[in-house]
Amino acid sequence: MGTPRSATTKALPRAGRILALVVLAALAVLTVFPFYWMFVLATHTRETIFTAPPPLLFGDALQRNYEGLVATLPFWRNMWNSVYVAGMATVTTLFFCSLAGFAFALYEFRGRNLLFGFLVASLTFPQLLNIIPYYLIIDFIGWLDTPRALWFPGMASAFGIFLMRQYIASAINRDLLDAARIDGATEFRIYWSVALPLIRPALATLALLTFIGQWNNFLGPLVILRSRATFTLPLALRSLQGLVNTDWGVVILGTALAVVPLLVLFFFASRQVIEGLTAGAVKG
Repeated sequence: MGTPRSATTKALPRAGRILALVVLAALAVLTVFPFYWMFVLATHTRETIFTAPPPLLFGDALQRNYEGLVATLPFWRNMWNSVYVAGMATVTTLFFCSLAGFAFALYEFRGRNLLFGFLVASLTFPQLLNIIPYYLIIDFIGWLDTPRALWFPGMASAFGIFLMRQYIASAINRDLLDAARIDGATEFRIYWSVALPLIRPALATLALLTFIGQWNNFLGPLVILRSRATFTLPLALRSLQGLVNTDWGVVILGTALAVVPLLVLFFFASRQVIEGLTAGAVKG
């Protein structure tokens, strides 16, 4: 009597694992399919894209669509503009936000709580309220139609400082800083050599959010940029869409090429986040 019951008990967890794998595989297919279909449509013409049923296999119009894309736009210049803006915004945001978060989390100074409260309160203001002052300031300093006007004002975001402050306060022990001071380390050396390696998961998360946010930013370039040579990808791709006769094969190909850097970045950044969290758990 004990053998059948034991076999049933062992079979239930195995069936649960199989069911979980099937569900995860189905969810993975649902997640990947829109990207696959986008790349498929990038190889079709406007006429075949709107056929019924829609194409699910790759077509033969990739070269035609690419020639139309580079003939209509300085596409690779627009790609470089997006890489430049998103890259500079990410690097400067990581540096200044982690530095400010380090100070807020581990130093005592007059007005710290008031200043941090004001910083958090600024997160509640709609970003649309900043559009007119932002435009007037950029116009005053002569930076209209220049990509640097997109990343320079946001080098230290309130959200980034808040995220860094919260993570540093929970991840770094003050005794570790005191030990570094006893060894003769300067305050900046403590930040650079002690704090930064311990907050890699938060840095990777902020880098991912900042890069994606700047890469997809449409409103800022729409307000600041004027010529196609300075357009970032979202604005450049939007300029391809007319009221009638839009060549959707060209538009989708440009969109697919614009998504590739984000997929690569997400793969490496998410891996860094997982590795950092795992290392922290093992050390703890």
